[in-house]
Amino acid sequence: MKAIILAAGKGVRMRSLTERTPKPLLPVLGKSLLHHLVSQFPEELNELIIVVGYLEHKVREHCGSLFLGKTVQYITQEKLEGPYQALELCRPLLKDGERFCVFYADDLLDRNSITELLKHKRAATVSEVDEPQHFGIATLNPNGTIKEIEEKPEHPVSNLALTSGYVFNTDIFAYKPRKHPQGEYFLSNALAAMAQEHSITAVRTTFWFPIATPEDLKRAETLLRDSGLFVE
Repeated sequence: MKAIILAAGKGVRMRSLTERTPKPLLPVLGKSLLHHLVSQFPEELNELIIVVGYLEHKVREHCGSLFLGKTVQYITQEKLEGPYQALELCRPLLKDGERFCVFYADDLLDRNSITELLKHKRAATVSEVDEPQHFGIATLNPNGTIKEIEEKPEHPVSNLALTSGYVFNTDIFAYKPRKHPQGEYFLSNALAAMAQEHSITAVRTTFWFPIATPEDLKRAETLLRDSGLFVE
């Protein structure tokens, strides 16, 4: 099964650390963020499609054609117009109706959460957050499926954020979102439209930590040690 990893961004909030190193390759406990993410993939996820952009040659050199036992293909996102646009570039590498996963390269997510995600036809990982105005925020139906999603709401009605893991099939390409005023096409808006016609299960994460600032790297080291997820 294919795992699409979105790794094209410039990591502006991480400067000066990202002036010479793409954000997915920043180290935590001696391993890149990308390494920590892929190390948690179950065997079922055996093919990687990495969407690269900023300093892409370094990501290609780091991962090669086989990364942690998984084959790798690359797609270049020349215009950084958001995660849905990055995903759309991968469409030629997917068969009609093919089921696949999507992850953000700078988020840490545990194997248990990913394994639970794969049990469903369509699903998204979610987690409660302290500052919901910075995330895509979901409200749920009584059966645990996603009812509505709002991207970076000014007045959040929930604190349940979409996190890093998604599973769906090529139906997602029928729900291309409008460009956000920020200039990006958000994946959360596509999911919101899909949720009106298909059931998307919300999978609560066991461990999830997004890396947004240099301070997060230090905190991630402590969290990984405490969680037991760090692999020597």
